Amino acid sequence: MTDLANQSVLQGQGVHNSGSGNVTVGRDLNIGVPNNNCISDLRSTDPRHDKKRIEQTKGGLLRESYRWILDHDDFLRWRDDPDSRLLWIKGDAGKGKTMLLCGIINELESTANTSQLSYFFCQGTDAQLNNATAVLRGLIYLLVDQQPCLTSHLQTKYNRTGKRLFENENAFYALCDIFHAILRDSRLTAAYLVMGALDECEENLLQLLEIIKDTASATSMPIKWIVSSRNRPDIKQQFTLDDLRIRLNLKLNIKQVSRVINLYIDHKIFQFKSIKHDIAVQR
Repeated sequence: MTDLANQSVLQGQGVHNSGSGNVTVGRDLNIGVPNNNCISDLRSTDPRHDKKRIEQTKGGLLRESYRWILDHDDFLRWRDDPDSRLLWIKGDAGKGKTMLLCGIINELESTANTSQLSYFFCQGTDAQLNNATAVLRGLIYLLVDQQPCLTSHLQTKYNRTGKRLFENENAFYALCDIFHAILRDSRLTAAYLVMGALDECEENLLQLLEIIKDTASATSMPIKWIVSSRNRPDIKQQFTLDDLRIRLNLKLNIKQVSRVINLYIDHKIFQFKSIKHDIAVQR
């Protein structure tokens, strides 16, 4: 992905060089200059690092543990049908939802060469990861990191308010406007948006669900969503089934889920035996 640290973007018309080294900017110019301060202030966390931490904390990601979902009818319909724009993976705690998403992200990264990919994992015990403002900051950060031209939607507002744009009492609403503007931007290439552990969003969850639902329904936006959560009535109410939305219930795929759990147990036992063997050899 592109490092934004040294990027500069000027869009529109009305830039004139006088020949003396001065540049005149016309009033019809739409300026976006993504500087270090703007991008670093937007970045409360890097979701790519969060994903790596989650994978390591949970003992590593095995492709065999998520391969089944890549061939599942619901996933294939979401991936291949232009009208299927939201896939909701739901299941009880400990069923492997987060690791499934990590695997899906890896698959999309390796196969969706022309599409952008942005994601965020909520974590209820971390104040930096358990609210809708943090979600939007993370999603926007990865989008502008991949397409720096989109930073113009941030920079104009940031030039007026600075860091407070992302942190004051109205930050969520300002970020909503920025997020929608980015998704409506004709320069945005097709994008996959992945949201993990929705049920662990402690603040503005309802508003976040509305954003997901509304943008998934806006067929003019070139995006597809995958989200995961536990079985919760408030989330279910927002994600009612229709041609745009698909539910993948892990409870109905108990055979595959049980196989994954057994796979991880076998993997950890193998690791433990290998460590014991290495220690014995060293002695």
